[in-house]
Amino acid sequence: MKKIHFTVAVLLAVTLVASALISGCASDNQDKLKVVTSISLISSIVERIGGDMVDVINIIPPAQCPGHFDVSPGDIQKLAEADLFLLTGWQGEMFSQELIDSANNPDLTVVTLDIPSNPQSNWMTPSVQLEAAEKITAGLSRVDTENSAAYQESAAEYKDKIEAKAAEIKARVAGEDLSSISVICSGMQAAFVRWVGLNVVAFYGRPDSFTPQVTKELVDMGRQENVTLIIDNLQSGQDAGAGVAEELGCQRIILSNFPGGFDNTETWEKAIDRNIDLILEAAGK
Repeated sequence: MKKIHFTVAVLLAVTLVASALISGCASDNQDKLKVVTSISLISSIVERIGGDMVDVINIIPPAQCPGHFDVSPGDIQKLAEADLFLLTGWQGEMFSQELIDSANNPDLTVVTLDIPSNPQSNWMTPSVQLEAAEKITAGLSRVDTENSAAYQESAAEYKDKIEAKAAEIKARVAGEDLSSISVICSGMQAAFVRWVGLNVVAFYGRPDSFTPQVTKELVDMGRQENVTLIIDNLQSGQDAGAGVAEELGCQRIILSNFPGGFDNTETWEKAIDRNIDLILEAAGK
């Protein structure tokens, strides 16, 4: 009988400890700022700046084009339980208002970062990454004022890392004479490719924008400018420039605009390093 009482007592103690642990974990999660992001360009920065203070859920997979994303019931539920929704406001995210309305969350704060991604602006470039970090920090601080100072401190550390990575890359490509390499690229990669130092002579849109006339003009431009490299964008149609590259008989590479687009590129630093590796490999051939 004593043995049975002892066993029951042990089980009761274990149950109480487990319950306390589970309760503690639930409490910790409830204390965190629940942030939903539209794309991994945002979520990767939120994770760096928010750290243990935030619980981040991203909606659009990093290898997928935001313009071809369909909202699911699960995405609506994510927003229904969130404190903050961070999005870019790009044309490809026109689904977002429908998603916000469907979530019916009166406590949700929505922050549109309003940083463009086009042939003149690319989030992968250090200057735009710095701007995004500042605006995301402001969004986090707006909703979670108690941790504002901590967000600011983390943001300052991340900005230092961005600038250090930019200097590292510039030093890495300095002796490659990339300006002598003429390229035609996806418009979504044009600003980044220029920042790296390649000579962009023309850029193009998504695969559905290609017509026989557009292809002919790009091929003619490529021959005229002695283009030796075509650069596609993973997220907006990774094979868009394949036909032009075939007509020109030149090399083609695919870069990613988002962290996580390729394996083992979950941070901005890893993603940009992967892009630079692909460019330098192409430049060496």
